[in-house]
Amino acid sequence: MSTADVAWLTAQVLWAVFALAFALGVLVRQSHFCTMGAVADIVNLGDWSRMRMWALAAGVAIAGFNALVALGLVQASDTVYGGPRWLIGSALTGGLLFGFGMVLASGCGSKTLVRVGGGNLKSLVVLLVMGLAAWATLRGLTAVLRVHSVDRLAVELPASQDLPSLLAHATGGSVQTLAALCAVVLGGGAVAWALARPEGRHPHVLAGGVGTGLLVQALWWTTGRFGFVLEHPETLEPTFLATASRRMEAFTFVAPVAQAMEWLVFFSDSSRTLGVGVVSVAGVLAGATASALMTRTFRWEGFQDVTDMGRHLVGAALMGVGGVTAMGCTFGQGLSGLSTLGLTSLVAVPAILGGAVLGLRFLTWQLERQG
Repeated sequence: MSTADVAWLTAQVLWAVFALAFALGVLVRQSHFCTMGAVADIVNLGDWSRMRMWALAAGVAIAGFNALVALGLVQASDTVYGGPRWLIGSALTGGLLFGFGMVLASGCGSKTLVRVGGGNLKSLVVLLVMGLAAWATLRGLTAVLRVHSVDRLAVELPASQDLPSLLAHATGGSVQTLAALCAVVLGGGAVAWALARPEGRHPHVLAGGVGTGLLVQALWWTTGRFGFVLEHPETLEPTFLATASRRMEAFTFVAPVAQAMEWLVFFSDSSRTLGVGVVSVAGVLAGATASALMTRTFRWEGFQDVTDMGRHLVGAALMGVGGVTAMGCTFGQGLSGLSTLGLTSLVAVPAILGGAVLGLRFLTWQLERQG
């Protein structure tokens, strides 16, 4: 493959990513897919509909990714969620901060992008502050604090931290066979739980859950197979094209927002190139905007008062720091990471949910105190 062929393939990968992200933006807005909203519905209303939608998406993503592993098409160790280093401290701390922050900011990174697309100006402020905090946690002051504190609370494992690889190491079995088993038992189990009650079989729940899970799966295939070059003509090494991590990537919406800001700020620097994360942010924003305009639900919205603004600013900062520290958000760890069955993701997701519950309890306490 020549350099020109690689450039052409890179462009095709980015267009495919944009198309998938555009579809995700439309789907999330139309189905009201939202992890924070799912937790809030349970805590405040006892309604499990959106949690079943989320579980359905997770089940489809788990089954899909591990089916690819079983077929020998991808490896979890080629993702940022694989590898032998189990980041327990980062997953717990970052997950709690992100979960608490997304409640204060009225939604996670993906929901914030969707709301910006619908004309919500306070979500635009949240997006900018979250991106700045994430940027600092990737490269700045909070990055130094992260590296010298919670990142050190890690365990070195004898194999890649995804469950199929660990089980294969422990039993001597085949990673591909065990991945197929995980796809059926864990992915199928999550789908079965989601569909067990009538609310889980509602058309909009099915569309949001199955559609989101399939889009996560499609992006894994796009970056892990379609965009994979066995021997790059310049480095002569295996390469995953257009990925910032140089590994296969799927949807996540904290670090990519920081990367998008960096790309805009340093646009004239020819060494800065578009990547999967930046394009996925643009795609979701474009899809949400198109959906809002087509359904005539685009509305300008702003902060209610200074207190409302302050709460959202704090939440945005916590999301930026927490999302990078935990290596992902409700999409990055909650669906993309969880689909690989990596141990860090299996810690981060409950931490995010726990942080969200704490955030909701905090808001309730504030309201009761004011009343």
